[in-house]
Amino acid sequence: MIKASYNLIILVLFLNSCAERKAIIEKTDYKTQYKFASEIEDKVENDTVSWKYQMSAADYASKGDYKNALKHWDLAMGTAEKNYDQAQIDSINTLYRKIPAREYILEKAIDEQVIIINEAHHSSHYRFFTKSLLKELFSLGYTNLGLEALGNGEYLDTLLLKRKYPIQESGWYIIEPQFGDLVREAIEIGYNVFPYEQTSDSNGKLREIEQAQYISEIIEQKPSEKFLIHCGFDHALEGIHASWEKAMAGRLKEFTGIDPLTINQVVYSEKSDPKFNNRFLKAINPSGSTILIDKENKPYRYSREEAWSDIAIFHPNTEYINNRPDWIFANNNRKVKIDLSALDISYPILVMAFKEGEDLDKAIPVDIFEVSYKEDYCFLGLPKGDYVIMVTNGTESLRLDKTVK
Repeated sequence: MIKASYNLIILVLFLNSCAERKAIIEKTDYKTQYKFASEIEDKVENDTVSWKYQMSAADYASKGDYKNALKHWDLAMGTAEKNYDQAQIDSINTLYRKIPAREYILEKAIDEQVIIINEAHHSSHYRFFTKSLLKELFSLGYTNLGLEALGNGEYLDTLLLKRKYPIQESGWYIIEPQFGDLVREAIEIGYNVFPYEQTSDSNGKLREIEQAQYISEIIEQKPSEKFLIHCGFDHALEGIHASWEKAMAGRLKEFTGIDPLTINQVVYSEKSDPKFNNRFLKAINPSGSTILIDKENKPYRYSREEAWSDIAIFHPNTEYINNRPDWIFANNNRKVKIDLSALDISYPILVMAFKEGEDLDKAIPVDIFEVSYKEDYCFLGLPKGDYVIMVTNGTESLRLDKTVK
């Protein structure tokens, strides 16, 4: 009897294993707005505008192609190799000790009410880092998340919190998978996610004022609550801004009387080729996202003339695993292999993972990877859950289900 039961268990395990190996593949009429690399490169080659590489960097960023987004941003902005000599490098490393950035920020967050952290719009890594802070900050009382990238005014996604996930129309930068998942995870955790971008088509000084006014209005409604604000580039600067008088962070302090903890993770971060990195970053050579602490126990901050952010983050150089950034498999993400061997479709293809239950025609994928040849591997960075894997070459599309345990 025991032997019969044992054989039955083996049979069930074998059948389950076969079921996992033979996923059901369905044809679908799915169409995607994400571009293939060949489309982006063709556009760059034929475009004559001076900002064409900024546009291509945005296109690569939107589909989660971190490596090419960095490359094209550097082509747009230009690069130069600058280095400290060994004596200067030794001096820098003597003056400062290195602290893990998450650890330090979460410790400081206990006594703060408003945290402002910035990003560069071509980099999904910054969004991934901010996302890594969400659960712990929420447990510390940060229940409100303001996002510059969310549409506002006539572009407001009024159903976002009810739907519980962003869609393609939620905001231009939100369509990037890591940004979309930042929004999705924040809502799942319980954040009140809100936009604050200007709605009067203003720029410069007036834009900074209007952004700060939107945020201050929400703070006035919830004076005892804590806020995390995710913004772009210089909006996280305090003090006197050379062009705007005050940036959003400075205006918010002016309007609310709250001194925010401002974090800059843009300036001291990697280029597409490490030799072009900021020389201070090269001198520090961090192994993980790092904050520097001086002899007086104060954090190294980013300063520019009369403007500053309280904390500067030094992100490490990205290592690539199967042509994917190593950090995409960090935190709660699994390294998930998608078996493409049984797919009857011409290449190249985009492989996209959608959360099961979301509207596939509107939702933002949790991850995207372009596969050039049938022989190539495809690995996605996905947390535990049920997914619909959509595969398309722009003409034909296939779907299959995937559970990540």
